Amino acid sequence: MKKIAKKQLQILGLFLEFGSLSSSKVHELLTQKLAEDISLVTVKRELAQTVNANLIQPSGGGRARVYTITTRGRVFADIDARSYCAVEPDHRYGLKQFNFELLPSLPSDVFTSDELTILEHATQTYHKRTTDLPPAIMKKELERLLIELSWKSSKIEGNTYTLLDTEKLILENREAPGHTKEEATMILNHKNAFTFIHENSQEFRTITRANLEKLHQILVKDLGVGFGLRQKPVGVMGSLYRPLDNIHQIEEVVEQLTTAITRMETPYAKALVALLGLSYIQPFEDGNKRTARLMANALLLAHACAPLSYRSVEENAYREATLVFYELNSAMPFKKIFIDQYVFAAENYAVT
Repeated sequence: MKKIAKKQLQILGLFLEFGSLSSSKVHELLTQKLAEDISLVTVKRELAQTVNANLIQPSGGGRARVYTITTRGRVFADIDARSYCAVEPDHRYGLKQFNFELLPSLPSDVFTSDELTILEHATQTYHKRTTDLPPAIMKKELERLLIELSWKSSKIEGNTYTLLDTEKLILENREAPGHTKEEATMILNHKNAFTFIHENSQEFRTITRANLEKLHQILVKDLGVGFGLRQKPVGVMGSLYRPLDNIHQIEEVVEQLTTAITRMETPYAKALVALLGLSYIQPFEDGNKRTARLMANALLLAHACAPLSYRSVEENAYREATLVFYELNSAMPFKKIFIDQYVFAAENYAVT
């Protein structure tokens, strides 16, 4: 994708907030928002360029013409996730229902050429670091990733184990005092799930119903969570967004997600879409975001890329970026996290 101009991003923000707009209304709102004098002619020119980029689409003619944001426009709208999520859920302007147009229309060029250069350079660095490693070092590197991924992914879900406690649990099977059995189980399940995808990486060139449900089963084992696609509604903490609650629709959109991942142009896009798509669909009773993180790693490993530990991500930033995708379908805040975490992983781990 090409980098979107600043003025067009500002216009996309208006469409997300206010829905369909005429050129005169865009002019009025943009003038108010920027507190500067912008001519209507300039606004119309920007709108025409935004239409040409397939970020908005016109309907009607003459004075009745209005514009509506496209799926591409939603995905690439650059949102300040912290500011958006600082507003109470009842007062936010995002979508409350599942967007059926999203998955079939997801753009395959998720990353800009500059972003792809960063990611490819990181992968080259990763390959250099992992070439001809002695077995003892490979074992230590795998253990380190297992510990840091299991700790941080669990922490994002509210687990209170420390990194040191997690290390003792995974390496010595010593549970930390003052913590529940469920917390230890969650962490060990992460270890087992990553071991599974690491040892069976070629089974994860893309998502299938079978490998998705198998991965979820490993992650929620002994946690009182049902296996298989859910048949009951679920809610999202801190959001008015409600995922689908019909098993047949869930089956359909999971299939749409697998199709979308298949047509993504790069392994990075496949992993990012898996991360966001599985979290958005919420196909299981619980453990959806955990499954999304491990599936993204499975896709990366299957394509000889660095796996993510999320060690350096700030949990609130992760949650906020996810909520922005739920409610606005913007991938931009999470894409920034993904790039940062991928570069970090390529420079800090050596798992082959």
